[in-house]
Amino acid sequence: MANQTPDMNFSPGADRAPAPAQIELQPIERPVTIRTLQRMVDAGEPFACLTAYDALTAGHMQAAGVPVLLVGDTAAEVILGLPGTIHAPLEFLITLTAAVKRGAPNCWVIGDMPFMSYQVSLEEGLRNAGRFLVEGHADAVKLEVDLGHTELVRRMAHAGVPVIAHIGSKPQQARRHGGYYSDGRTVDAAERLIEEAQAFESAGASMILVEAVPSEVAAHIVKSVRIPVIGCGAGPECHGQIVVTHDLLGLTDWQPPFAQPIDHIGDAVRQVAAHWASRVSRRAHGEHPYRMSEGEAERLDGRDESRNE
Repeated sequence: MANQTPDMNFSPGADRAPAPAQIELQPIERPVTIRTLQRMVDAGEPFACLTAYDALTAGHMQAAGVPVLLVGDTAAEVILGLPGTIHAPLEFLITLTAAVKRGAPNCWVIGDMPFMSYQVSLEEGLRNAGRFLVEGHADAVKLEVDLGHTELVRRMAHAGVPVIAHIGSKPQQARRHGGYYSDGRTVDAAERLIEEAQAFESAGASMILVEAVPSEVAAHIVKSVRIPVIGCGAGPECHGQIVVTHDLLGLTDWQPPFAQPIDHIGDAVRQVAAHWASRVSRRAHGEHPYRMSEGEAERLDGRDESRNE
């Protein structure tokens, strides 16, 4: 660093591959509701979903035209630096969900219910789902489910909680399977997933999210229900598509094959930080913006001189 003399007008795009082609922004100017999304499904219009964990980023997503944001339990990994999603604290996710909704009030914001926030009892699960709506200002909650959670989803829907039933690969159960895994690789597994999707639709779920399954299986799930289906590594037939934003930005060390970076912002962040460190080491901050009132600097110098006498 000591030998570097970077340009003071450094641009994050310098010395990097060209940025993706610019796309005209179509901001979300009216509040998105479940009716909005169902109309898009009925019209055959796929909708985009991304994760968000703070108000500032959420505002950029709204300005970019992303209608659905998920405050995912992936925050445990990408925000808190923890080794897995099961470590996401409930209070933390509720706080982040409220922040994202404030930053993107027109987006449909989903709060991700973390590990052990709904598995202990129906009453506790229902209460925590309500907290996401009341304290977190979420438009819906997502929970990783199998057929054993049918009554919980039914109770939540009856209470007025919009539920996204997450089936397929379930990150909160990764330890049970010895790591992250894909689902639906056999006919029996595919039929189980279809049965689960239909059961949760009957129980009142507002949407299905299916993760890490073959595209043929996702296509059959889509055909088997009338509610929207969001895919996460589930092929192009799903009505919506979601990935972790940090993966698209190239901020993570590893990305799943269905979420390859569109840009490599991590490179730019490192370069900006390196240039700032270099400026500080060379005291090359540029002109300081603040000045004492006229004559006050001389008075201050005079007091120093008198104290030293």
